[in-house]
Amino acid sequence: MDMSAMLKEFSRSVEQRDGKAFANLFTEDGIYHDVFYGAFEGRAKIAQMIDDVFYKAARDFRWSMHDPVSDGYTLYVRYTFSYTSNLEEAGGARAMFEGVAIMTLRGGKIADYREVANTATAFTDLKFAPERMAKIFSKQAAALKARPEMQKHLKA
Repeated sequence: MDMSAMLKEFSRSVEQRDGKAFANLFTEDGIYHDVFYGAFEGRAKIAQMIDDVFYKAARDFRWSMHDPVSDGYTLYVRYTFSYTSNLEEAGGARAMFEGVAIMTLRGGKIADYREVANTATAFTDLKFAPERMAKIFSKQAAALKARPEMQKHLKA
């Protein structure tokens, strides 16, 4: 599958709640590192993430991919993403944010998906309390500091 077709299927399968099709874009041992929910490893868990986790908290997903760049092994793509929240405190608000997806490719499939996203806009749209946002941001900071490539940055 070429890169453009893969990205179209990526967006389509999320928007249509088609976890199986989404998971089939990944290698058998593929990992999806979600900015909100953490890591999902293997096709069954990735499909469950779409069908159960994403759609439990939200509906009416829109995912658009922009400006992809790849060397055949790594794919970077800027995206815009939105959904209508099912969370009671959000009152049906539409949450929107943008990010960059970083995908490691193997055999024409995604072996590893990571993202860097500006989630503050979504949390504001969802009317999250400052304390809740602080808790989420602290968790994200801890995860960043635990990554091997960040170790040299922890030393003064």
